[in-house]
Amino acid sequence: MQDLRVTLVQADLHWHDPAANRTQFEAIFAELKGQTDLVILPEMFTTGFTMEPELLAEPHGGDTAQWLNKQAKELDAAIVGSVVTQTDAGFHNRLLFTTPEGEQSFYDKRHLFRMGCEHNHYQQGTERLVLNYRGWRIMPQICYDLRFPVFCRNRNEYDLLLYVANWPAPRRNAWRTLLQARAIENQVFVAGVNRVGTDGTGLEYSGDSLLVDFKGELQIDGDEGEAFVKTETLNAQELLAFREKFPAWMDADEFELRL
Repeated sequence: MQDLRVTLVQADLHWHDPAANRTQFEAIFAELKGQTDLVILPEMFTTGFTMEPELLAEPHGGDTAQWLNKQAKELDAAIVGSVVTQTDAGFHNRLLFTTPEGEQSFYDKRHLFRMGCEHNHYQQGTERLVLNYRGWRIMPQICYDLRFPVFCRNRNEYDLLLYVANWPAPRRNAWRTLLQARAIENQVFVAGVNRVGTDGTGLEYSGDSLLVDFKGELQIDGDEGEAFVKTETLNAQELLAFREKFPAWMDADEFELRL
């Protein structure tokens, strides 16, 4: 297990304009070549958090998925973020994890944000995803999933927990607190990437994208409301040594997760 360079991209998003958002992120990627192993983008990074999937959804493997394959290969780093996607089953808030080798895994958001009527427009996900990338076991999740700790409980399955989000500013304290809690209770690194700016519905976003270590200490924390691109290296040996010295996971309760 080697160290892993992780980049958080906290950005304002062009409302309902996939081409403009892809252009924005492509310029950022060009500055990151050779400097990172994993780039994390916000939730619905091509559109903003939209409840109009019938206007904006792409097929699985569509334009953005193909663009991600190209960008990851050129960057020699994995890229992760969620995209409004349509399948035969309906619309999905689908996270895509794309590697430079051309492998693309997906996770459909399990917990749909009821207060924003997301459950009326999108299909609920039915499976967790844990993937292996450059020696790290990674679990990616989406925004509102953060409030449900049982769903992400670590049973010695993963080392890095990711959240991509459009988490509004009025609830920023909950976002920051829960990211640190997930890191401490699961003894993992946690990266949470949120957007900034104001979306097409008038919701404001403060960002507060964080990288948290396994003790709950902040490794990346940017200025409130400001776009940023920040990279930090995750120290694999420090993580493994801490788990060996303080093996709280060995006393965890047994349970069965029913999806």
